[in-house]
Amino acid sequence: MVINFTIVKTLFYFIPFFLLVSCKQKISETELQFLNGYWEIEKVILPNGETKDYKINETIEFFELKDKIGFRQKLMPQLDGTYLTNNLQEKLELLNVDGVTMLQYQTDYASWKEEIISVSKEKLVLKNEQNLEYHYKKPVAFTIK
Repeated sequence: MVINFTIVKTLFYFIPFFLLVSCKQKISETELQFLNGYWEIEKVILPNGETKDYKINETIEFFELKDKIGFRQKLMPQLDGTYLTNNLQEKLELLNVDGVTMLQYQTDYASWKEEIISVSKEKLVLKNEQNLEYHYKKPVAFTIK
């Protein structure tokens, strides 16, 4: 029996790649409904594995998505429980690229994509094109009256 080592070597490299690609978690329509609403950045994981924690946030992000089209807007929480905004919105579109759920953003100045790694009622994880992984949580409302 003759073994072609080129084929074996090729399979050795490509099988793990295919396993990684096929094991990516797909985001369901039910999960996507949780994207809508207010999100507060909790931490960012850098490509080298370092973590940057956010203890206090001056802004909250608001997402609104309907029929795969929507926007993201930055808001500033106020002491009375309301939010201030500058009314600038980043247009967004939901894309499915090779089984990966992506958000495509568009402003007058730039266009970029983020992969939705996971989304639930309480957590949101997005990964941008620079491999920065953004972890969000639902903000806790507070007021001082």
